[in-house]
Amino acid sequence: MPFKKLHSHIKEVLEQQEITTPTPFQKASIPTIKSGANVFCTAEENSGKTTTLILTTLNKLKCEEVGTAPRAIVLVADNDKALELYDLFITYTRRSSLRVYVANEREHIDLLKSEIFEGVDVLISTPKTMHKLMLLEGVNTTQVKILSIDDAEFLTQKTNSADVISITQSIHKCQFVMYCEKMNPNLKRFEDYFMLHARKVSV
Repeated sequence: MPFKKLHSHIKEVLEQQEITTPTPFQKASIPTIKSGANVFCTAEENSGKTTTLILTTLNKLKCEEVGTAPRAIVLVADNDKALELYDLFITYTRRSSLRVYVANEREHIDLLKSEIFEGVDVLISTPKTMHKLMLLEGVNTTQVKILSIDDAEFLTQKTNSADVISITQSIHKCQFVMYCEKMNPNLKRFEDYFMLHARKVSV
């Protein structure tokens, strides 16, 4: 059972939410992601992909704050998705010391920079904002352990795709996990960039 091997804080939150049984996708994907490999995760909507992203991210960071630089980055399609995902993360991190931050596109980039410098563990952003922050040296990526991309279909757009390639070129010794409903050639080509030797989980 994948949930049994997760951090005790995560198991407590799952129990409080009365989530006791992993979905077939979670059974297949959580152990593979926990292994540290780069992973393409494909499954239909409502199969538990976003919850898996949250659980494996928190588990990787051991549910505790460390230092000031982000140790996990999550890239999403747009600002609304970023805010939505932030709210979901908070339901799992509320009673932990982990700091989750969303780079809200509606805020001035200098404000985002200063707030990130104060210390975050999980940084949620669109590729566009993340790329802008990196160009302005507004985020330290030297401590990033895991970078996940939720609902990665949006990467078929050239600008998003170019931003992601640029972002990942500055991040080393990091695990990359991509979630989508169906694999397509546009996503598969990332194997030539950052999804090196990626394993595939499909349910």
